[in-house]
Amino acid sequence: MNFENKPSKSVAKGAFDETFIEDGFFVLTHKNENNVVEIIEREIDSTYVQFHFCTKGSADFMFNNGAYVLNIKEETSLLLYNPQRDLPIHLELEPHSWLVSFVMPIKMFHALFSQDANYVTFLSEENKDKKYYTDGKINPSMAVVLNQLISFNLNNSIKPLYFKGKVYELLSLYFNRNEDADIEQCPFLVDEVNVSKLKKAKDIIIANMAEPPSLKELAKEVDLSLKKLKEGFKQIYGDTVYGFLFDYKMEVARKLLESGDYNVNEVGLKVGYSTASHFIAAFKKKFGTTPKKYIQASS
Repeated sequence: MNFENKPSKSVAKGAFDETFIEDGFFVLTHKNENNVVEIIEREIDSTYVQFHFCTKGSADFMFNNGAYVLNIKEETSLLLYNPQRDLPIHLELEPHSWLVSFVMPIKMFHALFSQDANYVTFLSEENKDKKYYTDGKINPSMAVVLNQLISFNLNNSIKPLYFKGKVYELLSLYFNRNEDADIEQCPFLVDEVNVSKLKKAKDIIIANMAEPPSLKELAKEVDLSLKKLKEGFKQIYGDTVYGFLFDYKMEVARKLLESGDYNVNEVGLKVGYSTASHFIAAFKKKFGTTPKKYIQASS
């Protein structure tokens, strides 16, 4: 993680969409859809742990009156905690960038892991009074939850409940303890050649999302056994091949609808649905609303 001096730049003022969950636990989201950098500020004291996820674009967190910067890029996360000093958010969000953050009191967070706190590195006994910064990758399973948070379009009365469930789901994925065990259970994942084959499989289904190959065809094309394809894909991407593809197709569909360049039928065809009714049903399963209502809510 790199700290570096940051030159001043011209910025516009922005604001988080704040959703309060309970007792100081809240979610912050923001989409900078403008062509200028947006600056967002929020007071956060030293009793809080902060999680930040950049789902699109990039952003800079400024510290010490701009003396240092901590960058967060697309598909990466930051965990920030410093029990010795406040860490107010001073954020510079690049144009067309999206950020999802949640903040909770360290006592509340510690209670979630009270029986196994040593597993969470910065909660271990020797680290509990030390500052902690770490970055990481957003895997596809986390990306799905983050997109559900930032694209929330259900009834506002259930928003705190929905967000609470999604943030706990996100925490579970973030602190998934099975990473080392997964390698032991599936030793072929240690082999970089096979990992590259699985990545190739992902690229193939994305490139052919409207007419994807069968699992047998895909396994043959990337030269893996069907078993290794299925198990390995789930280990790396957190979902089955077609589960991953479904989420990907729905994200593509959502962005096409938001662009306003295509009608519902055209979007359905582009992502592989031959009939509008099948596409509408799939979209509603994913986002809880129909494409038409989604367009109306987004406009």
